[in-house]
Amino acid sequence: MIIGVPREIKSNEYRVAMVPAGVRALVEKGHKVLVERAAGEGSGISDEEYLRAGAVVKGSAKAIFGEGEMIVKVKEPLPEEYDLFNEGQILFTFLHLAPALELTQALLRKKVIGIAYETVQLADGSLPLLVPMSEIAGKLSIQVGAYYLQRENGGSGVLLGGVPGVRAGNVAIIGGGTVGTNAAKVALGMGAGVTILDINIDRLRYLTDILEGKLVTIASNKSNIEAAVADADLVIGAILIPGAKAKKLVTKDMLARMRKGSVIVDVAIDQGGCCETSAPTSFDNPVFTVDGVLHYCVANMPSAVSRSSTFALTNATFPYVLKLADMGYKEALRTDEALRRGLNVINGKLVCKPVAESLGLEYTPQKYLI
Repeated sequence: MIIGVPREIKSNEYRVAMVPAGVRALVEKGHKVLVERAAGEGSGISDEEYLRAGAVVKGSAKAIFGEGEMIVKVKEPLPEEYDLFNEGQILFTFLHLAPALELTQALLRKKVIGIAYETVQLADGSLPLLVPMSEIAGKLSIQVGAYYLQRENGGSGVLLGGVPGVRAGNVAIIGGGTVGTNAAKVALGMGAGVTILDINIDRLRYLTDILEGKLVTIASNKSNIEAAVADADLVIGAILIPGAKAKKLVTKDMLARMRKGSVIVDVAIDQGGCCETSAPTSFDNPVFTVDGVLHYCVANMPSAVSRSSTFALTNATFPYVLKLADMGYKEALRTDEALRRGLNVINGKLVCKPVAESLGLEYTPQKYLI
């Protein structure tokens, strides 16, 4: 199979979808790997490293998409990439289609086989390709929140860890999954007071057992979210419903009760955000203020630590890339249930029910198309 790895064009996206070790493994099995020139620069990987691994370096995205039977990316395609796709081409990347009607329609129109990292799901419900980026985003969310709480950055001037005689900052984390757990670890390590809200009491019981420090766990409902947000210096939006648009759990009315200069980091922004006032931002202009509360809604947070993120992501994705290349997408999907759950679009049909429900589009069961 011919596998194409284009350079990411999303604003300040420095990750790359394959490292030289992956190229070498594919080439040794008889596959051909095309890498766009400078695709790895943002992660500290040179074209020469790809060439030594056996890749063919191409000078444009058009060449990559034109020859590649499977395109492996990090982030969802942008409008300028839509026309580069060919019918029957495999696209393996983060797609986040639930809030993205235009992208979904483009992939359907082009009859792309779109497999989304974020909906590849194991039998136990875990999301193996999302986990490494969620771990990184969770840890970064506290670093970012602490930075924007500083007065010169527009914040309230609260030090999350506090000092003797002065209370520590309060962090409210909505969602106790991978993002929330990693956010809590960093916040507790800094000495902050942490409240985690989740609808799963067993999950809260588990977090109480494994996390030490100033930790409070609370069942998630509107009243409890309202109280926790009002008392928070930093709110982390960390909810996830695989494939579906995030629920708006933090309302605009709740912001009025927050201290001016408090910060919301909405990690759920890839799926539309869990705060009613959230809107996607970029590293060029990462924050905006509503009712005196700073909102950080960068949709590709892990790119800030691109080298770590690239290697963490490709460690998880590469076994699936190899399976798709070795077996072809039909056999790979038939034999791997987790990968099959990652399929979002195929042959002009939308086969991911949560995406269809979020966008109000027709849903076609996969069994009729694979």
